[in-house]
Amino acid sequence: MNAELEEQEDELLALASIYSQEFRRAVSGLGGEIQVSLDLPRDFSVIVKAGDKHRDYVISFLPPLVLTFDLPLDYPSTSSPKFILSCMWLSHSQLSAVCKHLDEIWEDTVGSVVLFYWVQFLRDDLLDFLNIRPPLEIPVNDQGQATPSTEGSEAGDSQGEPEGIVVETSDEAAVSLDPRALSMLATDTDLLVHLLDYDERQRLRVFEGQAYDCGICFMSKLGCSQYRECGHIYCNECMSEYFTVQIRDGNVRGLTCPEPECSSTATPSQVKRLVGEELFTRYDRLLLQSTLDRMADVIYCARKACVAPVVLEPDTTAALCPSCRYAFCTICRKTYHGTSYCKLRANTLLASGSDSAAESSYAGVPQTEAGLQGLWEDYASGSEERRMFLEKRYGKHILNTVVEESLSEGWKGQNSKKCPSCRANIQKTGGCNKMACFTCGQYFCWVCLSILDKNNPYKHYENPNTTCYNATFD
Repeated sequence: MNAELEEQEDELLALASIYSQEFRRAVSGLGGEIQVSLDLPRDFSVIVKAGDKHRDYVISFLPPLVLTFDLPLDYPSTSSPKFILSCMWLSHSQLSAVCKHLDEIWEDTVGSVVLFYWVQFLRDDLLDFLNIRPPLEIPVNDQGQATPSTEGSEAGDSQGEPEGIVVETSDEAAVSLDPRALSMLATDTDLLVHLLDYDERQRLRVFEGQAYDCGICFMSKLGCSQYRECGHIYCNECMSEYFTVQIRDGNVRGLTCPEPECSSTATPSQVKRLVGEELFTRYDRLLLQSTLDRMADVIYCARKACVAPVVLEPDTTAALCPSCRYAFCTICRKTYHGTSYCKLRANTLLASGSDSAAESSYAGVPQTEAGLQGLWEDYASGSEERRMFLEKRYGKHILNTVVEESLSEGWKGQNSKKCPSCRANIQKTGGCNKMACFTCGQYFCWVCLSILDKNNPYKHYENPNTTCYNATFD
């Protein structure tokens, strides 16, 4: 008996030495838990199919299998280790097949310690045993979630078609499940999200454990950050200082890659990791405000004490603040006045001045759109003497607010187009038909409003199959 205890202790010490990060020994007794990460082939990928469409994701890490074991007193001479095998991306049927194979490995090595051989099989040969080949297919359910499949070939059948992730649904299959197999994934869980999240965390862990040359200070350092889109790498000290300056200046849209002519943008998680809580709160608030400002169908409540964002309804000038419930006109920003034109509020606007006697002497503005248009053109293009005359006649405040705002919507419809990305109004004053939105920076075609490739926007005008072929200039 002492000899067996000595073998068990030696085996546990060997596991702790070889798998120092993955192995955790039980507090009491002869047992423990080891997390087994698979060695995936290069460019291993998962594919999600929904009808005729599919999405392909290259991953480097799959969540580990967890082997929890307890060594009986007569191990290894007589009894096998008692164990539970769990995994979040394999089904009960697949895990049951693996448990059976672990038993077979024990039967071939009765009298010798077997845990190392089990771990070696799980790490190196599991995919081949289950006949899993990349890409690993993950079907989508009716709710659009990536879930385990209900079909698959028999585990260990190398002649069958490569299988994906499977789960048994019939009562007959449930009877054959091994009680030691523990699948930790429910069928209503979005499996793809779990796989991608784990892969991202592991990639970051590996990345942070290596030294890289910073593209700003040109020093080789541990602890760097990488822009996902372009792959450029900078040390955390340089990136933290760069982010801090941009956020304090309010330029939350300027957290792009410092590399010249690179438009990759830092993710919020990267920003949060490199700046303090106070700066990140400011960044989050300004980013939301900037996003709302870029939305053509969002304005702010006219009440200065509220200024909550309000979503505009189409084909109406009425807006209702969801925060304070104030109903106002989107043109004159006063209390909503129904079907009355904003220009009819001119006399009301005059009442806010200090000299009521002088204000009452102003002439009324024209009541038609054509009249307002003529008045505004006269004022905008007139000489200084003419402008002073019109200001004395109608009031400078009215000319700069009521008339201008009343005509703005009609003018924008005739002289501008909406950006196909953020819907901001864009006016073309000259040059070629390749436009760059001043709000979101998106390239688009002025003729057909198609979104253009940022790397080669003029390729659109070289395609003979489009109506804009050779139409770079009007």
